[in-house]
Amino acid sequence: MVIKGSVAVITGGASGIGETVARRLSAEGASVVLGDMNQEGLDRVVADIRKAGGKAAGKVLNVTDDASTAAFMDFAIAEFGAINIVAPCAGIIRDAMFVSPDKETGKIKRSMSTADFRAVIDVNLVGPFITMREAAVRMVDNGWKGVLFTISSIQKEGGVGQLNYSSTKAAMALWPKILVGEFQMKGITGIRVVSIAPGYVGTPMVKGMDQGALAKIVSGVHLGRLIEPEEIADTMAWVVTNDAVNATCIEVTGGMISGLIAK
Repeated sequence: MVIKGSVAVITGGASGIGETVARRLSAEGASVVLGDMNQEGLDRVVADIRKAGGKAAGKVLNVTDDASTAAFMDFAIAEFGAINIVAPCAGIIRDAMFVSPDKETGKIKRSMSTADFRAVIDVNLVGPFITMREAAVRMVDNGWKGVLFTISSIQKEGGVGQLNYSSTKAAMALWPKILVGEFQMKGITGIRVVSIAPGYVGTPMVKGMDQGALAKIVSGVHLGRLIEPEEIADTMAWVVTNDAVNATCIEVTGGMISGLIAK
């Protein structure tokens, strides 16, 4: 598969990894269609890509809503005539401990709320399900070949305080084998499914966090630094062009070896 001339639909495209992936694929000649709740961010990214000579369009999108996501896919087809690359990058975090006892009494004083658990599941798990399903239906019906990505995380291994987030990322790492198995059973060819599992990525939010905590994170990375968003986008671009990469999860972490770091 070649990137030039393909059409990529990217959720969470107004910032972060989604924005970087859009810029990378556009630079390789793909037409990119961006969805996000942030209209201002969408307008900025689309304008930048067009100014650089690329083809881009954006539409406000609620990934947890069937009708909104279906309309987004139809918008992409109306704009550029196909769907070939699907990158569901929209995601949120709502970190909290499962239960937190009071230090003095030992009684539980806080716990992760159902609302915070459900919000992350809705955006990070239900969202990619709807996004990939609506894209796959149209790709199969029209005979369009391509790649469905899932965005996992190093937290697929589990992270304290992130029961909700880690649960979704473990699922994202598992989906490629299940979906490709179903495609094989049903005779669906030409559509691959690959998960990308970033480590700690140097987004503005991460770089702006408490510097002591950030230094502790970096000390557990063999590379000695955060992963740049461009390195995630480069990996995804490589996957698109390598037809042999399928039904797997690729870690892009800089070498995070949990539990093996000398104290």
